[in-house]
Amino acid sequence: MSSQRNRTDRKGNVLVLAVILMAAMFAFLAFAVDIGYLSVVRSELQRTADAAAIAAAWELLDEEALRGGDSSYCMEDNARTLASQYATWNVVMGDGMGLAQQDVAVGYLADPFDRSAEVDFQSECSPNAVQVCVRKTADQNGTVPFFFARTLGYDGTATQAQATAVLLKDFIGWRSSTSGDNVEMLPFALDLETWLELLAGNAEDHWSWNVELREVQSGSDGILEVNLFPQGTGSPGNRGTVDIGSSNNSTADIARQILEGISAEDLAYHGGELKLDANGQLELNGDTGISAGVKDELASIKGRPRIIPIFSQVTGPGNNAQYTIVRFAGIRIMDVKLTGKMKSKRVIVQPANVVTLGGIVAVGEQTSDFVYSPVWLVR
Repeated sequence: MSSQRNRTDRKGNVLVLAVILMAAMFAFLAFAVDIGYLSVVRSELQRTADAAAIAAAWELLDEEALRGGDSSYCMEDNARTLASQYATWNVVMGDGMGLAQQDVAVGYLADPFDRSAEVDFQSECSPNAVQVCVRKTADQNGTVPFFFARTLGYDGTATQAQATAVLLKDFIGWRSSTSGDNVEMLPFALDLETWLELLAGNAEDHWSWNVELREVQSGSDGILEVNLFPQGTGSPGNRGTVDIGSSNNSTADIARQILEGISAEDLAYHGGELKLDANGQLELNGDTGISAGVKDELASIKGRPRIIPIFSQVTGPGNNAQYTIVRFAGIRIMDVKLTGKMKSKRVIVQPANVVTLGGIVAVGEQTSDFVYSPVWLVR
């Protein structure tokens, strides 16, 4: 009788243990399913934050600066508007995400390559970074609901994702990009004094760029212009052609660089990089002139954004000229005339925003104007 009772007790214990194990397994499976679902939601949140930050950062490309104005005061509003649109379009759990006022912040990131560097939201520097936070909380977009875990008293949880995108705009030079693209730089230099006068508003305005038709037209557009062709006045200096690559650049080489940009082979002559040194200077050989042999190539790229070097001084005559480059600038060619009387020759350029790969960032220095990197995520 006692033996039978013991067998019954053992069977009962086994049954209880089985029930406990089944309950534990059910709980484990419940949490596994819900944690997997939470992981998917977090991925969707991160994708949305990334997309919103990238889109918003493009608003930091300041078109008004080309006219001598400053639109930084409205950049944050524009960035927030665009970030909100992209948060709505990139759905999470089938729903568009709403962003609160504090979820989008515009600031300055001094060194985007330093993972520990914080975005300065109080900096007086022109903004170059947008930080976006996409939340699913009780107060914002609702928490992430659980399914099986509800039976254990867990209804859901709050989570969020954050992304920071930058638009870099201060460069000391260029190297070959990983994509293999050429550097869209013209081998023609403008003197610093004339460039600064243009930025100060002391220049003419006879040409315009029609964005919709994508063509150069006569007439004012509020963006000033200067003549890149040497003026022969002796002051502030002879503008002209600089040798990027071989010092024996032929007209064919210059024509190629006008049409195709500076190649990796050209950069190899400068050690793989064309950049300012520790003193903020780059010495280039050149010629105090622009050959009429490239007039057709120059005319063919009218309206297309390009980079030009800016020099502080030039020494030596003719093709023995030595240019001291101290800056780079984004421009577009508006008019070309390289035949006829010397005083009528011209290569008219106006400031233009240039987006380029391969830029070498100048941390804390302004060594370029109107030249930007593509927007990229730093975290």
